Amino acid sequence: MFIRQNNTLKWNWIGVGALTVLALVLVGIFGLDKVLYQIIHRPDCNVWTICDGWLCSVAIMIGKIFSVKKWLIASFVAVVAFFVYKALKNENDFRFAFVKIKNSYVFYVFCSVLFATIVTGVLKVLIGRGRPVFFDALGQTYFEPFVFDSVFNSMPSGHTAASFAGLVMLGMLFPRIKWLTWTLAILIGLSRIYVGAHWPSDVIFGAFIGMVCADITKSVLKKINSK
Repeated sequence: MFIRQNNTLKWNWIGVGALTVLALVLVGIFGLDKVLYQIIHRPDCNVWTICDGWLCSVAIMIGKIFSVKKWLIASFVAVVAFFVYKALKNENDFRFAFVKIKNSYVFYVFCSVLFATIVTGVLKVLIGRGRPVFFDALGQTYFEPFVFDSVFNSMPSGHTAASFAGLVMLGMLFPRIKWLTWTLAILIGLSRIYVGAHWPSDVIFGAFIGMVCADITKSVLKKINSK
């Protein structure tokens, strides 16, 4: 989205995108989030306490499958497996395998997800936004910056950022399935609101971070590997 065919970044588009997301986040914090949250979220489906109905079960399962930890573990295991495979295939030539792994698609996905995870992890602590559970229980919203407790790490959505980072990267590497990767990424983001884990602006912010991290990762790795 923010990268050209020659793998250079559209920094002006990234800037416009950042300003647009910032505006949407502020509008969300100052009122729109509550409206959209009450439309998308179902009171009988809460990731923290209750789950009623098949749709709720599916939404919670999506969150478990595409969690940040699952993304990191799966992509890292794929990188290690590819490295070992290349080394063994070439008479234990680990130097050859290292060269190959840097240009592999699994490495691109892993780096993209790791990048997004680090960025969101830092922002979560700096922003300290309370999760919707406070609104559900008390009708209030809270901000407690510099707190590591998960209930105050709502913004941005880590699930959404990691999923967009991984799936957008896959879409760039396999253009024919881009429609599928983008659709899945959006559904993952919506599921986080549906189960009461995040505000809409958390998801929008996370999606933007994931997209940008994927584009930057691809641009940087392509430049490094072309040398």
